[in-house]
Amino acid sequence: MKGIRLSICIPTYNFGRFIGETLSSIVPQAGEDVEIVVLDGGSTDNTSEVVEGFRSVFPRLFYRRKEKKGGIDQDMAESVSLARGEYCWLFSSDDVMEPGKIPEVLEAIRTGHDVYLCGLTLCTLDMHPLRRHPVLDAPAGAAFDLSVATERREYFRRAETTTAFFSFCGSLIFRKSRWDSVPLDEEFTGSCWAHVARFFRIMPSGLRVKYLPDTYLRKRGDNDSFLDRGIIHRIGIGIAGYHRLANTFFGKDSEESFHVRRVLRTEYSLPGMLGMKLRAASGGSREDQADLSRLVEMLYEDDLWRNRLNLAVFRMAPPLLLKPADRAYKFLRRFLPLA
Repeated sequence: MKGIRLSICIPTYNFGRFIGETLSSIVPQAGEDVEIVVLDGGSTDNTSEVVEGFRSVFPRLFYRRKEKKGGIDQDMAESVSLARGEYCWLFSSDDVMEPGKIPEVLEAIRTGHDVYLCGLTLCTLDMHPLRRHPVLDAPAGAAFDLSVATERREYFRRAETTTAFFSFCGSLIFRKSRWDSVPLDEEFTGSCWAHVARFFRIMPSGLRVKYLPDTYLRKRGDNDSFLDRGIIHRIGIGIAGYHRLANTFFGKDSEESFHVRRVLRTEYSLPGMLGMKLRAASGGSREDQADLSRLVEMLYEDDLWRNRLNLAVFRMAPPLLLKPADRAYKFLRRFLPLA
């Protein structure tokens, strides 16, 4: 058997409904130098049966089921720790890999970069394609050494979504030895962003990133496993979580942190936040409303005239008048270039 060059690492929990489609998109294009690692955080559905069904046709599928859920940060890290490949590709257990992409990745990693950031297409729950997801305003093959201040700042200026800041695991293909060079960041374990903290912590010692903008996977929408504590908590994971990451690793007043906040304002647009205000006023608790207000103030904390205007609009907009605007926004969002 050839040495393993690429490990597809799939942390999962109760995605038996989808993981078969995920594995069916990977197995046919995986050769002898590719393995699949599935780390099951203690699923109570049919995940184990579905995964075991693939082991007879793909012997390099390693499946480990934990007795109880460890949380995405720990499970993601454990899935990589089990991998034997030179490179790892983190992959969500409800997404679908595009045909022919593993051979492309195996060719790409010959250049020896530390991270390859690949493009994706956003889809509905039943995988109907909606639109390409913007990541980085850079040409195909653009490369940046994020340990070099000028290159790092250029990279952060070009970021279009937090995917450029390593938020979406399915976009990340990385050299395992670089990942292993720092331990799991206990300070960020439980935040959903321990993997981002790991890359940010590696950055000063050298992190060479290459951009692969083509669609390498289709991301299933309307299946967010972090909505169990409500939508306000979910957007707080993104807004408050990335503020904390930026402030910890770059300092609040740095150019890098400014661009993290800029990207967050794009992802969490004013129409979207007004829709959240309507939801909180209609059926949310006072705590939800207070949390949302805090998040919006965090979102617009940079002293820019546009931020001041957006914050004023949010504060003054009467919830009852937001209903027609929210309906229009939800319709148009399916055709907008952002998630």
